[in-house]
Amino acid sequence: MKNKEWPKHSVLAIAVIATWLTTYVVYKTAFSITIDNALQEFILFLNPLSLLLFAYGGALFFKSKKARNRYILVIAVLTSVVLYGNVAFYRFFTDFITLPVLFQTDNFGDIGNSAAASIFWTDIVYFADIIIILLAMRFVNEKQTAAKSAATHRKAYFVLSAAVLFFNLGLAEAERPQLLTRSFDREMLVKNLGMYNYHLYDVYIQSKSQAQRALADGSELTEVTNYVRSNQAEPSEEMFGAAEGRNLIVVTLESLQTFVLNNEMNGETITPFMNELTQDEDTIYFPNFYHQTGLGKTSDSEFLLETGMYPLSGGAVFFTHSGNTFNSMAEKMGNEGYATNVQHANTKSFWNRDMMYESLEIDKFYDIQSFTVGEGEAVNWGMKDIPFFEQSVGHMSEMQQPFYTRLLSLTNHHPFTLDEEDKMIDEYDSNSGTLNRYFQTVRYLDEAVKTLFEDLKEQGLYENSIIVMYGDHYGISDNHNEAMAQYLDKEITPYESAQLQKVPFFVHIPGYEEGYVNEEIGGQVDMRSTILHLMGMETEKDIQFGGDLFSEEHEEFVIFRDGRFVTDEYVYAANVCYDIETGEPVEDQSLCDPYAERALEELQYSESIINGDLLRFYEEENGQLKTLDEQEQP
Repeated sequence: MKNKEWPKHSVLAIAVIATWLTTYVVYKTAFSITIDNALQEFILFLNPLSLLLFAYGGALFFKSKKARNRYILVIAVLTSVVLYGNVAFYRFFTDFITLPVLFQTDNFGDIGNSAAASIFWTDIVYFADIIIILLAMRFVNEKQTAAKSAATHRKAYFVLSAAVLFFNLGLAEAERPQLLTRSFDREMLVKNLGMYNYHLYDVYIQSKSQAQRALADGSELTEVTNYVRSNQAEPSEEMFGAAEGRNLIVVTLESLQTFVLNNEMNGETITPFMNELTQDEDTIYFPNFYHQTGLGKTSDSEFLLETGMYPLSGGAVFFTHSGNTFNSMAEKMGNEGYATNVQHANTKSFWNRDMMYESLEIDKFYDIQSFTVGEGEAVNWGMKDIPFFEQSVGHMSEMQQPFYTRLLSLTNHHPFTLDEEDKMIDEYDSNSGTLNRYFQTVRYLDEAVKTLFEDLKEQGLYENSIIVMYGDHYGISDNHNEAMAQYLDKEITPYESAQLQKVPFFVHIPGYEEGYVNEEIGGQVDMRSTILHLMGMETEKDIQFGGDLFSEEHEEFVIFRDGRFVTDEYVYAANVCYDIETGEPVEDQSLCDPYAERALEELQYSESIINGDLLRFYEEENGQLKTLDEQEQP
């Protein structure tokens, strides 16, 4: 091979083809990209090529073979790193990396266990193109051609590259009209534009986001305010003020999904205490309640709770917009005389909480430094839940009352590992180690919640408090659908996957004595108004997208961050409209169109508030836009 003369730029051609085919193979093996027809498959196959032609084409501007090869190798390494970074990220988040996530370096040290669990030695195959390119550089002997033809070759090459790009864009637009206006659906972007073009588009979107704040003047809020006011629900007369004056304890149940409640695993009860709680006379339990988080996971659920707004389509608000003005639940309760705090046995900088909590006007943050982690009490990213809850109640006993405290649990977190002495049930027996271990950590979390209730009673805090608990996000991603199908004994369709986004929501009011299971369909964006109304606080002048779950006017319409939605009649997932009762596609798919348009509108309204930092132009007390003079004041 070394003696044979190859056409000039053969190494360049081999590099383009090797990375192109490697990318396509990774698409098919590492990501769960839904393909509905032959055209979509062809677009997926084609879409890596356009950017690779442009990127590798830079080698044509180098005169020496050595310089060209170095450039080609650099491009190969960069594209492989981007591709593999998305592979590892997708295994846990079932999503593609966005620019803000790449810069969340403060979190990298804390996600070590999850990252390590997503990397395998066999992943070397994802770098196959680099190996092929190195072999080509070693053994391919290229012909030398006249220098005067180099400019002509370059022109023809880049004309071809542009033609491929526009051909790809034309097919994508035909397959998915208004693709770029639906940028919250990253899978759709990758499927039609390609992994590498998607990242360039993401850079554009993030730059646009930064520019939005600089150019915003508050006028955009008028339309948003009108939308919010027109969709407000009046509080329930019966439940408004039901917990007025009490301490508010909100517990985030890490990675807890509803499917484990009132259920068994190989004959063993998974959540015995919370099962009893669903039937408790002092508890209102919501089984049809969905998480609405994005890439910010737990931090997104906190954002939904505190603000009643949706998280961003890319990245975490806690990191990207921690300096914004917000109208938080903590601020509102603080104005009513409540001492406000968060308790979380992790480093204060994780998800940028120390900065974000200041913007949310939370008085105090009990981070890992506020807890004593004894021998055998550390787990994953911090402290085991049982000792964490025990010490949290200790902190509560010293707080000024009334107080509003939030507790963030940790143990039931990917990769769901436990010490032997903490395992109360056996592992499951599927082909997914993640799902197998999940039942054990959920069982531990249930025991920790039982401990919390017991300790509150022992410390005399229970009777004068309201305890709200919610699951923050999914624990088992779509990557484990085969194992979930085994456990649930049914196929995991897009409809079933949407149903699996249900997380528990408990409202426990000691002494209420009229507890029941509330079948209302709702989501995390509804928590803020629901809780504040229970505490006897009005929200009619607040800009929020959720509604009181107890209100007779509450609309059963839950919007997911990725554009899916659930109503009392339909489930919209994977661009298919399903009947919520049967789980089958409805005959008239257009029935979901009005909801789809409104879902996109509401997500865009929320995103515009965040990106433009529009609440700095809003006067909370009177529910009006600030005057120009007020806006100019520091």
